Amino acid sequence: MDWFGAGVDGPLIVIRAIHFAATAVVTGSLVFRTVVAEPILRREHAVAKLFRRQTLRVAWIGLAIAMASGMFWLLVQAAAMSGHSFGEGMTSDVLLTVLNETQFGSISEIRLVLAVVLAVCLAYDRLPLARWLALAAALGLTAAIAWTGHAGSTVGETGILHLTADVLHLIAAAAWIGGLVSLAQLLAGTRHDPAHASFARDATRRFSTLGIAAVGTLLLTGIVNAWILVGSTNALFATEYGQLLTLKICLFVVMLAFAAVNRFWLTPQLVLAGERLAGEREPLRQLARNSGIEIGLGLAIYGIVGLLGTLHPAIHFM
Repeated sequence: MDWFGAGVDGPLIVIRAIHFAATAVVTGSLVFRTVVAEPILRREHAVAKLFRRQTLRVAWIGLAIAMASGMFWLLVQAAAMSGHSFGEGMTSDVLLTVLNETQFGSISEIRLVLAVVLAVCLAYDRLPLARWLALAAALGLTAAIAWTGHAGSTVGETGILHLTADVLHLIAAAAWIGGLVSLAQLLAGTRHDPAHASFARDATRRFSTLGIAAVGTLLLTGIVNAWILVGSTNALFATEYGQLLTLKICLFVVMLAFAAVNRFWLTPQLVLAGERLAGEREPLRQLARNSGIEIGLGLAIYGIVGLLGTLHPAIHFM
């Protein structure tokens, strides 16, 4: 690939992957806080302040990376659309044309507004309304990515189905992979502070339920997206797009295997150890390790997604 020539595919792929992952971390951390942690924190006052501080730190870092990568994505995309090199494409005329006359530019402006709203809400996170608005802005920031890819260019009733499936797919992926970052951080901290073990047990059980819902959504929406973009089993193996999608599915299956071990083996062990008031350290260590592996696999999947979005769907070649 020509990294800074007329093609600019290389940096486009990398920046898309970074942006998707960072956005997922922001959204997933806020989903984790709202759905998993907050109901428990009402009775775990000792860890509430620490966890909320950690969540804010993760959200701020993720948002900063998402905003920086989003701006660079716009610049690289503008150069690609203009057909010029990166340096030649960095003119006000090119950037204004992309912003004002393309769907990608319009969605980028909307997502920038959502990012600013999210930043303001994080700054006033002590207010309950600000926390709910932050979650809504983060979900919108993630959902709007659907209009920047293949789903945004599918027309007719199929386009509506594709966009709906892609929005749900993006949100489910963020809730699972981004939420894993919060869970791993929580488990790592708990291993060094046994006083927080009960919070970790309850959070792990609640996240397991969230994970099941996310995985079910990913499976269903993934099938819909594959049917629209690939169309046949032959295209899945005979085209570059299909082969990359197959690799993504394989990584997803491996993630699912680790999640199953966490859900059906380690989580019951942790709960049982808590009831016996002993032996929690080893299940916590294994859960933290598996969660870290899942995060790594999830980041690899986002790398593949960054590449898939720059290729023509397999159905175009069959």
